[in-house]
Amino acid sequence: MVELNLLAVAAQHGGEHELAALGLTPGMWVALSMAVLIAVMVWKRVPSLITSGLDGSIAQIRKQLDEAKALRAEAEALRQEYADKIAGAEKDAAAMLDHARHEADAIIAKAEADTTALIGRREKMAQNKIAGAERAAVDELRAKAASAATAAARTLIAEQHGAVADKALVDQAIAGI
Repeated sequence: MVELNLLAVAAQHGGEHELAALGLTPGMWVALSMAVLIAVMVWKRVPSLITSGLDGSIAQIRKQLDEAKALRAEAEALRQEYADKIAGAEKDAAAMLDHARHEADAIIAKAEADTTALIGRREKMAQNKIAGAERAAVDELRAKAASAATAAARTLIAEQHGAVADKALVDQAIAGI
């Protein structure tokens, strides 16, 4: 009802005046309500609740940041450890490759030496076989020559010696004794 009177008063004056209730203008009412709201908030310790909530959030964020820093440090340590392992593995691989090359060179040198020794033994065996074959051929030739000489001597003796020549040889041999 009061509101209708206020609206009527405002309408009579052509809207030139602001509405007022209990002597307060709408701006004053807004200011008063804000002051009451702020007073209630202070009385109920809302700022301290907000501050403690923010402090809790800040503490939680700091804790998360510290955990993140620790995790990052741990990750860096792991990265460094794996980098060291990779470097060590690369050194080991290079050393193994170098060792394999030296072993391969040693195997090649031994194979060459063994091949040279085998060739030398085979040449010596071949020379010995050739010398043996030459000796066998010479011995065979001598045997054939001796056999041919014996046969020729037998033939000559049989042709040139008779019983009379044999008797003279036997008598000569007996006289020499």
